[in-house]
Amino acid sequence: MKTGGRRLALVPRAGRSFLSANLTDRDHSPAPASRSAIGLALFWIAVSLAFGGMLWAWRGPAAAQQYLAGYLIELGLSVDNVFVFLLVFARFGIAPRDQRRVLSWGLATAVILRVTFVLAGFGVIRRFPLVTYFFGACLLFSGVRLLATAGRTEAGADPGKSVVARCCRRLLPMSENADPTRFFTVEKGRRLVTPLFMVLVIIETADFVFALDSLPAVLAVTKSGLVAAASNVFAVVALRSFYLVLHDAAPRCRLLMPGLAIILIFVGGKMLAAPWVTVGPTATLGIIAGILSLSLLASRKDGRRALSPRW
Repeated sequence: MKTGGRRLALVPRAGRSFLSANLTDRDHSPAPASRSAIGLALFWIAVSLAFGGMLWAWRGPAAAQQYLAGYLIELGLSVDNVFVFLLVFARFGIAPRDQRRVLSWGLATAVILRVTFVLAGFGVIRRFPLVTYFFGACLLFSGVRLLATAGRTEAGADPGKSVVARCCRRLLPMSENADPTRFFTVEKGRRLVTPLFMVLVIIETADFVFALDSLPAVLAVTKSGLVAAASNVFAVVALRSFYLVLHDAAPRCRLLMPGLAIILIFVGGKMLAAPWVTVGPTATLGIIAGILSLSLLASRKDGRRALSPRW
């Protein structure tokens, strides 16, 4: 479960030059975020916060703070998810309308996977409490790895040559000349899959990896299956609406990755040190929110500095 660099074997991370070059194709890039997309993203944030308010009234402030901490972690990791999705869509030249179709299928799968993994994870912890330390070690390792690799690029990274893409081409009967808007086609009486279906498989596989990664992170901030599942589901449901909003902003969130790495190191250390050090829900929420805020502010300042003229 290696966050950040973990997707290299599955969907290689993009070099900034590769991503920028592919996203300049207006036919295959999402349109700039519209007011409706921004409004929908704000709506899901409001719904998520409203659920946190309901938890506060129902389960008390501790449950609500744990939920918000898990929600913030998942939102932060969603930026990394969006970056991978952008790369995959750009590489295969998927039109904006078809991107939304693929994301809708991916969203449904992601919700099922997140809830399944969270509930299964809590069942494992109840039966084998020592597995908590394994999850903590995974988070600590993931955070250190992400911090060490943050800012590096891999020019020429190509999801079309990833393990998943190669397996699809080898195992599935595929038509390379089919209608690019369809998942299946019929040629000479044979039912074949299309490149769009391969993109769907890549996105679904990435969703599987994302679900595995999110499990230890949310287990580090709450012991409630309901709170953990809700924080995951609300973050994932909002991801589709965030996609258009974050399309232009994701490449500029360069300093968010080190912030996420520090958060993973913090929650991993929190799990490992639980028998000796107690960090309450209020402090956990404050630390996570503070790190994310500083990372976003630093990214914005860094972006302005990069755009300023140099004489």
